[in-house]
Amino acid sequence: MKTSGKLTAVKGLLLIFFAVSVLLPLLRMLARMTTVDIRGLLVSGPFLAALKNSLVVTAVSTLIAVFLATLLSWLLERSRIRFKGLFALLFTLPMLIPSISHGMGLVVLFGANGLVTGWFGLKGSIYGFWGIVAGSVMYSFPVAFLMLSDILRYEDSSPYEAADVMGISRRHQFASITAPFLRRPMLSTLFAVFTLIIIDYGVPLMVGGQYKTLPVMMYQDVIGLLDFGKGSVIGLVLLTPALVAFILDVLNRDKLTLSFVARPFRVRKNRLRDGLAYVTSGLVSLAVLLPIAAFLLLTLVKKYPSDMRLSMDNISRAFNMGAGANLGHSLVIALVTSLTGVALSFLVAYMTARTPGKLSKILHLVSLISLAIPGIVLGLSYVLFFKGSLIYGSLAILILVNLVHFFASPYLMIYNTLAKLNEHLEAVGQTLGVSRISIIRDVILPQAGGTLAEMFTYFFVNSMMTISAVAFLATAGTRPLSLMITSFEAQMLLECAAFIALLILTVNLLVKGLFTYYRSRKERSAYEPDQAAV
Repeated sequence: MKTSGKLTAVKGLLLIFFAVSVLLPLLRMLARMTTVDIRGLLVSGPFLAALKNSLVVTAVSTLIAVFLATLLSWLLERSRIRFKGLFALLFTLPMLIPSISHGMGLVVLFGANGLVTGWFGLKGSIYGFWGIVAGSVMYSFPVAFLMLSDILRYEDSSPYEAADVMGISRRHQFASITAPFLRRPMLSTLFAVFTLIIIDYGVPLMVGGQYKTLPVMMYQDVIGLLDFGKGSVIGLVLLTPALVAFILDVLNRDKLTLSFVARPFRVRKNRLRDGLAYVTSGLVSLAVLLPIAAFLLLTLVKKYPSDMRLSMDNISRAFNMGAGANLGHSLVIALVTSLTGVALSFLVAYMTARTPGKLSKILHLVSLISLAIPGIVLGLSYVLFFKGSLIYGSLAILILVNLVHFFASPYLMIYNTLAKLNEHLEAVGQTLGVSRISIIRDVILPQAGGTLAEMFTYFFVNSMMTISAVAFLATAGTRPLSLMITSFEAQMLLECAAFIALLILTVNLLVKGLFTYYRSRKERSAYEPDQAAV
């Protein structure tokens, strides 16, 4: 009874934390809408045009991104090409830089004075609908690729082998086996990508031109005009599709269960298929590397395109304008967010996955809410709720908003890991006189080490590159590095902005590489004792 009371108290404290950090700020934002003519705003021409633009560009971008991710996932998982690990790494590079950098990369490559535009004498403009689509696809397809490639990697080959024996054609195998298997994961992927694109303002801000979207409209109203009431209304509208997508995704995900042990695919030789895989993977890799190469070129020339002499002036200028201090801010924010986030995610997941009860179910649902809250909405709600408090204007509020913004995905990682462990561990430990803390320290944490490393990487990388929530909360003394891209772009210092994008990419690659190495070492050390025992 004593232990049960302690667990209930911990769950209650966690619920209070989520109430203060998520629910109350949102309610404060909704309360601010009373100062605005909501009906007049919702039927105004600029709002309706921005809403239509957002829905159309998001729908088109989502379909293209998911199609591309499906093709790349299938080509890597169902072919015999070499360098699969390298291709997979290249496909996920766009996830390591802010979305606004993708828009900037398009301007550098395809703008009026762009590298590709100049080389090939291209006409037309990158600004507008297709510019946003191109940037959004580049920004979002890695997420879809990771989701779908993971599903295909663990697809069971037994139904296909049986179908081959029965003489069923490939076309009918796809319709009867592959399509039903991919239906629910595909829906989850569509929901995730749609939500990611519709709430982003980075790409539209850079290449949207006169094609305004709702996130850009909200950003300009709040940052430029300080119109918090109007921003709150737009924030609620942005929250609606994200919330609907979240609910549908949760309902869809809960039904996704497998009742068999998957047998891996034995891919047959097929030169045509492998040739197509090499060509497609190479072209996409080139498309990913081109903006990064352009960033490097801009960083190392005096002034593009008027003075192409090699120079370190842009790097010096960026540091003279605060890049060093802002890098320090970002590292502190990312490190503290990661350490705190991993600890909090583990604690919450342990409570929900290992201690059943009504409070656990409520806590689990509340922990997933941040999946449905766009960063731009969360940032505005924090401005309205925490303004005047001790943490407002400090690094602490940036750490808190990042912790809440990115909490749900790492939480789900560790929740799924803990749920797979033997459910009787604690009961057996209690019988043997072993405390719950000892079981966590000696049994559970070693088993979950790889997942904890992945969680740390997720928090760190996203905290380094986010621009959405922190844009409303950062001050001159707390500004993270990612926001310098927006500042330099506004001052037409694209060379300095390119350097900042490269700096963020380098830091994120180093951290991701270190933790990938740690995880591979851990998995290898766990495998070797088993081999020795055999």
